[in-house]
Amino acid sequence: MMRPLPRLLLSACATALLMGSPALAQMAPALDRTLAPIPAPRDIPYPGTIVIDMDATDIDRRIVSVRQTIPVAQPGPLILLYPEWIPGNHGPVGPVDDIAGLHITANGQALRWVRNTLKTNAFEVEVPAGVSQVEVAFKWLTPIDGSQGRVVITDEMLNIQWEKALLYPAGYYSRQITFKPTLRLPEGWQYGVALDTESFADGLATFAPVTLEHLADSPVFAGAHYRQVDLDPGGRSPVRLNIVADEPEMLAASEAHIAQHRSLVQQADRLFGARHFNHYDFLVAVTDRLGGIGLEHHRSSENSVDPKYFTDPTGTLADRDLLGHEYTHSWNGKWRRPADQLVPNLNEPLQNSLLWVYEGQTQYWGLVLTARAGLMSKQQAIDVIANTAASFADIPGREWRAMQDTTNDPIIARRQAQPWPSYQRSEDYYREGALIWLDADTLIREQSRGRRSLDDFAKAFFGVQDGSWDPAPYTFGDVTGTLDGIQTNDWSTFLRTRLDAVGPDATGPLGGIERGGYRLVWRETPNDYTKALNAELGRNDFQYSLGLSTNAANRITAVRWGSLAFEAGLTSGWEIVAVNNRAASPTVIAEAITASKGNQTPIEMMLKRGEQFRAVSFAYHDGLRYPHLERIPGTPDRLGDIFSPRSR
Repeated sequence: MMRPLPRLLLSACATALLMGSPALAQMAPALDRTLAPIPAPRDIPYPGTIVIDMDATDIDRRIVSVRQTIPVAQPGPLILLYPEWIPGNHGPVGPVDDIAGLHITANGQALRWVRNTLKTNAFEVEVPAGVSQVEVAFKWLTPIDGSQGRVVITDEMLNIQWEKALLYPAGYYSRQITFKPTLRLPEGWQYGVALDTESFADGLATFAPVTLEHLADSPVFAGAHYRQVDLDPGGRSPVRLNIVADEPEMLAASEAHIAQHRSLVQQADRLFGARHFNHYDFLVAVTDRLGGIGLEHHRSSENSVDPKYFTDPTGTLADRDLLGHEYTHSWNGKWRRPADQLVPNLNEPLQNSLLWVYEGQTQYWGLVLTARAGLMSKQQAIDVIANTAASFADIPGREWRAMQDTTNDPIIARRQAQPWPSYQRSEDYYREGALIWLDADTLIREQSRGRRSLDDFAKAFFGVQDGSWDPAPYTFGDVTGTLDGIQTNDWSTFLRTRLDAVGPDATGPLGGIERGGYRLVWRETPNDYTKALNAELGRNDFQYSLGLSTNAANRITAVRWGSLAFEAGLTSGWEIVAVNNRAASPTVIAEAITASKGNQTPIEMMLKRGEQFRAVSFAYHDGLRYPHLERIPGTPDRLGDIFSPRSR
């Protein structure tokens, strides 16, 4: 039997913590010295250049060995920071737990380091008198499988993200700290990177000095099977496709498919009218072994695609607009950057209030450029809009949460899976944001009688200061002011009405679709894009009928909040075993829904979760429902024009 006294003590401690007890809050950490305060960043040069040497040859154990030489100007406390707020991730997700074996020395003598107990990405070391530099060594223990984090090393390739494996001195802006990087690769491997290579011999790549700001923005893709393709032959600022693959045959690509990627570059030039890089490198991993990624950088992007991306381009839809999206980010998000994201260094908190521009407009332009380049047909792009419109026409989460608030999700949820995404909402600034920009585009076209469009905004907002690398911050007022210069309108009210809509009467931003010459309709068969995409991904969509989605094994992967499946008490994780006394399959589920249409016949399901079985009956009689866009007769096909290639 539990003794009462410890229980009372535990309750008292818990109560004190919950109530913010002054005594507990003021308790000093159990260290044998007082830690120095972490200095605020200053916009002055850090004295000297930090050398960082990475050895990535231990492929078998997925371990990267790191050595840094950090100049120091004076004795006393030196605080080294591990990056926390990772660009493009929009949140404090730096995996400091992946570094181990940290040793700091000076003049051959070990120096004791202490981690800050409040800012746990900060390490303090006392620099002795007479020391001009300290040596830092540690191991970057990259995830071995997906349960430990994103896999960045396989037997055939690796993805070095410098900010995941470095320390830098506190008290300085990232742009004021210079690094001199080297990277040792396995024998025979080649690489792509936006950094400038000084030499590459015997597996050792030596790069030109670069600021921390640009080093953290210049990842490496390397592999045993590598190919580089020039996407802008003779261009003033080269654009290259750097491909690594699980197998050498995956590198093969038809000239027609390569030509579509070249067209992507050309269409971006015609849209934006300027380049803010001296060269750009698409880093593309054709793989199902390396962890999935789509991440923007100023002069490069990290992209993982299906193993058949090049060998079967018409059969792989899931990655079709990935490169267009990440390439757009060179203009939107990296050069033009929200003012509240332009923070001094990688440990200063950023804010995401304008992600509906940063990501939402990029989602829009990524789809537009993909269609204009021919990487996706016009009809496929229209089908994408149909699916997006269906998702947000009456999303249950809008009853309580505005889309604007979802810009905080990368900080709140850290991109973890959610049990009820249709009600919780998750980073809806991407896809719903794209609908807002479609709404704005068609409004400009309508009001200007076709003389102007959002393309003009792109040139005015992103297409100035050609060749400039320095980030150009913007505010909400800059966005609305530029829009007003293209087409006079109350853009602040237009945007805020759509961003802040909440409550049972709030509707999604579907006005741009009808103004574009189409309407959302429902049919009993999926549109061609959805049918092919679901087949590729092994998923089955019954969310607009019964309110659930399943995978190839008949396991429920999502339940829409408020749907029939929700009301029946179902959640993700249940396996559908039988439907109307037939062994379950996607076809059998669809046939049962169709058979009950227009009559009183219920749909009977037997489900299993672990050792538990459950029978559910659905009184549903409206048949299968899938979204399509249908042309509105007699209206301009503005949507079709948006997705048409530009000749100049």
